[in-house]
This record gives sequence, C-alpha cells and structure tokens, in this order.
Amino acid sequence: MFSAQDVKELREKTGAGMMDCKKALQETNADMEAAITWLREKGISKAAKKAERIAAEGLASVLIDGNKAIVIEVNSETDFVAKNEKFQNFVNELSKDLLESDAKTMEEALNLEVNGEKISDKIIAITSTIGEKISFRRFEKLEKTDSQVFGSYTHMGGRIVALTLLEGSNEEVAKEVAMHAAAMRPLYLNEQEVPAEVLEKEKTIMREQLLNEGKPEDRIEQIMVGKVKKFYEEVCLTDQIFIKAENKETVEKYVTQNGGTIVKLVRYEVGEGMEKKVENFAEEVKNQING
Repeated sequence: MFSAQDVKELREKTGAGMMDCKKALQETNADMEAAITWLREKGISKAAKKAERIAAEGLASVLIDGNKAIVIEVNSETDFVAKNEKFQNFVNELSKDLLESDAKTMEEALNLEVNGEKISDKIIAITSTIGEKISFRRFEKLEKTDSQVFGSYTHMGGRIVALTLLEGSNEEVAKEVAMHAAAMRPLYLNEQEVPAEVLEKEKTIMREQLLNEGKPEDRIEQIMVGKVKKFYEEVCLTDQIFIKAENKETVEKYVTQNGGTIVKLVRYEVGEGMEKKVENFAEEVKNQING
C-alpha cells in the first residue's frame, strides 16, 4: 500500500498529475524509483506526440563562471511556458551542466550524462512534465585568458542575450558592447566574418538597384564602394555606430579608446530563423468563405 504522502512526493519529483502518480504506485507496488521510471516511460509516449509541433518560443541564457562562459537557447511552443519556473530552472541547470562538461557539439551535449541521466532524456522528461514540446536548439561555449574579459547582457527576460569577449579593457566596456549588440542585431563581428557569397549576393542586388535607378554604368563601381561600406555598418558589430556614442564613433573605436579589442561576439535571439506558427482567425475564415 502507499500513502497520500507517497503520492505527494512522487508528484513533486516528477511533476505528473495525482491520478497518474496513484496509478504508477499501484503498478509498481509503491516502489518510488520504479514509479518514477513508470511515469518516465509513460512520459516518453506523451512527448513523442508533441515531436512534430513547432517550438519557436523559449529562453536564451548566458552563464559566466570564471574563465568560461556559455550561451544556450532552449525552445518551447508558447511564450507562457518560457515564464514557467520549472522551465527556467531546467534552462539554468542545463547551462551549468554543459559549462562544466567537455561537450562541444549538440550530439555530445545530448548524449552527456548527468547523475546517470542523459540530457536527451531530461528533455523528454521536461516535455512530459510541462505538457508541450521542449527543444534544446543550440549552445556555444567560450573560454578566455586572464588578460581578457567577458561582458553579457540579457534583454526582454531572455528573449535576446549577447556575450562579448574583449582582449584588454574591462568588464564594464564589454557589457556596454553586449548591450549594443542586443539592441542593434549585428550579424557578424567584423568585415572578415562576412561570407564571400553573402557579400556577392548583396553586391548583385546593389548593382541591379543602381541600374534600375538609371545610374551610368561607368559610375556604378564607384558608387558601390559607398554602398558596401554602408552594408558593413549595418551588419558588422565593429563597423556599427556605437549606440551611446555622442560623436558617431564606431563600436570598434569605442573599445579601442578604452584599451581593448573585440575578440568574439555571440548573440542569440529566441526563434530567429525558425518557422513560427501564426494563428490568423480572420484570414482562416476568409479562406473558407472564398473556398
């Protein structure tokens, strides 16, 4: 037999409903560990049904510990779950576990065992407990030397996070750069990081625009120089005008004037580049009428 306290304890350990906990204890002769396993197995079948759903909400998080830092993104289906304490605790624990590990790839991360349980199994369990698809999307770890500094900034409660690594300067400057990056959405650290195919595509578009505007062909390459410079100012962190600058200095100049250079930027925005399910009731009704 089992008591009400046993049911309560099982609920606290698994987050499962009361009736499920009672059933688990009945099926396992009140063996607590076996009951947890029974619920986990049941949870796996529940989680599998959610596998095809789109999870493009969630949280991005940055954790710094000494000379190591990590940025991760964990997705959920709804913004509501991103505010759930259990979900937030899961993201924080995952950050800590990965930072302390040697995992460098997503495959290594998902197969990482913590207290005898794989990260992939933990994701299945939290999916079952919370009731909607949870997806661990990506992570990046940085390691600094003693002469380098980290700076981080979290915006909109974890909707956007930025982590910077500077050589020299100080943590305050590094944080200012992270705040700028969070707000201004640079796609690359500097001009050297812009892929050749991306630049060529932009140049092709620029040339077509200039021709369509009726610019003389013999002047197009000259005009292109300014347009490419403008493109770099939009997409490269170092070339952007520093958001707090009074004299339109670039981010690179701001850091240089404060005794440093920018080594690395990691910026995550939850759901960027992912397909999102958009519910539009009016459009749906209109389509049905027209159909």
